[in-house]
Amino acid sequence: MNVEEPILGAESWTREDLAQVGKILDRSPAHLQGRTVCMELAEQLLFVRTKDGRTRPLRANAVQQIFEQRRGQRNIVLKARQMGLTTWTAARFFLKTITHPGAMTVQVAHAQDAAEEIFRMVHRFLDWLPDELREGPLRTSRQNARQIVFPEIDSQYRVVSAGDRNAGRGWTIQNLHCSELARWPLNPAEILAGLRAALAPGAEVILESTPEGTGGCFYEEWKKADETGTVRHFFPWWMEARYRGTAVDLASLTEEENKLIELHGLDLEQIGYRRHLRASFHGLAQQEYAEDAESCFLASGESIFEREPLERRILDVPEPMETRCNGELRIWLPAVRGRRYLVAVDPAGGGSEGDYSAAQVIDMETGMQCAEFAAHMGGFELAQKVKELACEYNQAWLAVERNNHGSGILALLETVCTYRNIFRQSGQMGWLTSSVSRPAMLSRLNAALVEKPELFMSRELLAECRTFVRLPDGNTGARAGTHDDRVMAMAIGLAARAEMLEGGNRN
Repeated sequence: MNVEEPILGAESWTREDLAQVGKILDRSPAHLQGRTVCMELAEQLLFVRTKDGRTRPLRANAVQQIFEQRRGQRNIVLKARQMGLTTWTAARFFLKTITHPGAMTVQVAHAQDAAEEIFRMVHRFLDWLPDELREGPLRTSRQNARQIVFPEIDSQYRVVSAGDRNAGRGWTIQNLHCSELARWPLNPAEILAGLRAALAPGAEVILESTPEGTGGCFYEEWKKADETGTVRHFFPWWMEARYRGTAVDLASLTEEENKLIELHGLDLEQIGYRRHLRASFHGLAQQEYAEDAESCFLASGESIFEREPLERRILDVPEPMETRCNGELRIWLPAVRGRRYLVAVDPAGGGSEGDYSAAQVIDMETGMQCAEFAAHMGGFELAQKVKELACEYNQAWLAVERNNHGSGILALLETVCTYRNIFRQSGQMGWLTSSVSRPAMLSRLNAALVEKPELFMSRELLAECRTFVRLPDGNTGARAGTHDDRVMAMAIGLAARAEMLEGGNRN
């Protein structure tokens, strides 16, 4: 194939033609004027859904073009929100997958809903290819929520979430994209290490995220990029052409705004947008819309829990001595005869989507976390499960949040399950989480994490603490795409335990 000629007639390509294109994908022939074959092919073949809901050919924006020109074999990208890097990575890796026989591409999103969105994008690339390609060398043998397989070229494309503990196991990966690495749940460094172990020699890797505080896997990867031979890419918010607002008055410019104009060439409409960001996002503006590669880390990570003891404890937590119910119940310290326990429950509605129902088993004397249960479970099934757990732990007190779904669980526990040791507040069954009690509960949990981090055994609980943040509206809760059910169950447990101890162990 002559790389000096325009790339046309893709609909008639054979398997051999695709493989020939794969060999020149990263070249920049003279007639493309600095653009790569990959960029040209993406704009000829691939379609995306635009912000107004239309399906149109992909046109690389400034950020995507700069990344394509600067990227190396290993890359780490620090960026502001919605710069188009995930879209471009999906496009680039899709083209590499269909032009390199035997390739496996894996994109790892921070949450399941994000993984599904990425895969919809990849499916759209496939669906809009010329019929001759889709029915010929790029016919598929499998398409589901996680995988596309091209049997004629022995290649496949997978999109998974970082919560999938089996991601990478038994695979040989040629193209790996880790999206929003700073927001991965559980133990990001461990998951990333497992994926790296699956990389083929010469594999292309892209780690990408908005920042989330100093510390954590993404921050560490960014810091050590030079020593690992990883190319750093930083994209501040003003590189996105859409980020413009109403022009501000020249006379109103602050010293900081004048400096940005001088250093980066911002105009008055961009300064207007910047003011809008700070009014809307407050302290989160520098995290979500980064301006430099240092202060964005320092300004981000608005977790309400102290970071340092949290990170230290995550590294030291022990593995559970027993795991049951397909991993939903994990036990570190079994019940000891004569000891008293409390089981704290944060109920949800059940079903495979949405929040988990979570329960924490706490030693009444020490406050030690003994066991943890979390599952998409509700109604009678949940009531029966937490009763069994409480019975196992010496007829433990059951402290169930009575808000929302909790009132029904409490009724089932009392009338159907006939469980007697139910925690009460002022004579009423259950724990009430209110605008008054919630801050105090979370403050108590934070103090325990700082003063006695050894009380906490669950890595998943601590990971939820990492992403339990102060939200733009001033409230607190799980960052988008994450959960806080284990956190709230533990906060309920520690607060209920404190009330019982202060009241002489009486309800």
